[in-house]
Amino acid sequence: MSGSFGEMGNLLKQAQKMQRAMEEAREELRTTTVEGTAGGGLVSVRVTGDGRVDKVELSDDAMRLRDKSALEDLLLAALRDGIGRAAKMSEERLAKVTGGLNLPGLT
Repeated sequence: MSGSFGEMGNLLKQAQKMQRAMEEAREELRTTTVEGTAGGGLVSVRVTGDGRVDKVELSDDAMRLRDKSALEDLLLAALRDGIGRAAKMSEERLAKVTGGLNLPGLT
């Protein structure tokens, strides 16, 4: 019977180790950024690995467009690009910790 308690203790240690690794990964994602762009660089956004948009840049050429609808479309496209890249980076980073397993409550 003591063998099963030892195995349970090992599982608990492994789970705690994974939890620490997940916290480290989340912190890394909070401080890592990706860039999303649209219109060949007319609009760019910077997004953190945890999905926060922390910078938006419009080129001088974008400002000369004088077409509100086109500028809104470019901004939306850049945001989608940046958020998509951040999500992919997050998924890849967290998969390293979980070994690719989808574990509820850990992501």
